[in-house]
Amino acid sequence: MRLLIIGGSDAGIMAGLRARQLDPHTDVTIIVADNYPNYSICGIPYHVAGEVPDWHDLAHRTSNDLEAAGLSLRLDTRATSIDATGHTVTVRTPAGTVETIGYDQLVVATGAGPTSTTISGLSGPKALGPDDGVHVLHTIDNMHAVQHDLKTRQPTTAVIIGAGYIGLEMAEALTRRGIAVTMIQRGPEILSTLDPDLARILHNELDRHGVTVITGTTVERIKRHTSHLIVTVTNSAGIQRIETEFVLTVVGVQPNTGLLTKAGAKTGPGNAIVVDDHMRTGLPDIYAAGDCVITKHRLLGNTWMPLGTTAHKQGRIAGENAAGGDATFKGVLGTQAVKVFDLVAASTGLRQTDAQSARLPARSVTATVDDHKAYYPGSHPITIRLTADPTTGQLLGGQLVGTYGSEVSKRADVIATAIFAGLTIQQLSDLDLSYTPPLAAPWDAIQTTAQHWQ
Repeated sequence: MRLLIIGGSDAGIMAGLRARQLDPHTDVTIIVADNYPNYSICGIPYHVAGEVPDWHDLAHRTSNDLEAAGLSLRLDTRATSIDATGHTVTVRTPAGTVETIGYDQLVVATGAGPTSTTISGLSGPKALGPDDGVHVLHTIDNMHAVQHDLKTRQPTTAVIIGAGYIGLEMAEALTRRGIAVTMIQRGPEILSTLDPDLARILHNELDRHGVTVITGTTVERIKRHTSHLIVTVTNSAGIQRIETEFVLTVVGVQPNTGLLTKAGAKTGPGNAIVVDDHMRTGLPDIYAAGDCVITKHRLLGNTWMPLGTTAHKQGRIAGENAAGGDATFKGVLGTQAVKVFDLVAASTGLRQTDAQSARLPARSVTATVDDHKAYYPGSHPITIRLTADPTTGQLLGGQLVGTYGSEVSKRADVIATAIFAGLTIQQLSDLDLSYTPPLAAPWDAIQTTAQHWQ
């Protein structure tokens, strides 16, 4: 069986590995648009910060590892069209020639790309780019451009547009390199996946490390002016101009769906490709997975939620089914975590506002609890918010903010597991969790929070 995969990141690689695992005779070819298959894009800020000195270490698996697993890689090769009826894909090779590749089963894992922006100066034939000190950060090539700019021009100031996960991680990375960072966020607070009062804890951490955070602000224009850049913004105070030497835009992503929509696939939430729980697109023998497709959320139904963990799961399902299996995608809760200097924030499921927007009854309880027994040295407080149905007590979500090293993300994982299993907030308190004074209390911090539920 000839399995062709378009995309060499999380979903595509997982699809190929799973297919080969189930049937070692499967002929797997992966079309990779660049020269970096199976690299961790999430690890880029840590290379920029210097914590991962060798960028090659960002590879989950090397090309040699993948080829040893039986995957044939077509690097620097771009798929240009899919003939769903003829079971062929047209590609442009590194030499610029056009080639047609046949397949029996196809998995499309084209991911997502940076969101288009209305900021003046970032689009059109004279758009500012890396040569001007203006960067996006979505690929390994983008990372190389950032590193080259930082090393050659050695900027002392930087503006980051967008205060989501990558923006926050890059604020820390650039600060650690001695650069004065200003973050600009359109919304009322950073990290919109947290309630504003919890996100404010991270905001204060940024302040403590010298990062200037400007919220409720829209970037209107970026303009090159001799040796520096002028970023023009508007907010309640009016128009403001910020002078800087380096600009990074991280304002979100959108699904790369062109290949599949031109082939006849349908789109759904977020304009992502519609797939069923087997990752089938509805086109004959074509599966899709990762950031280019819709996501089944266990509490909300179909949505679009681009996350690396989701891409790994969906890719594995697509590869198994392409190889003749019958696996189903069980859905996600959007569980995620971020480190910001000395703090970690994590969330899973729904906030109260999310639930109410979906017309689900919800209320929340919040507590600040030590991560382990206070008499043992090194304890730190964790602020935890749990959201549940006010009548049934069904657990709907959790948000946590605490010190790095206090197991914030693992406690979020316990909450995610409880939601996945359909537990109530009262049953969360009943779980048999581990205890020893250096690590936890007899009632873990999440259980103590749950006990505030009345």
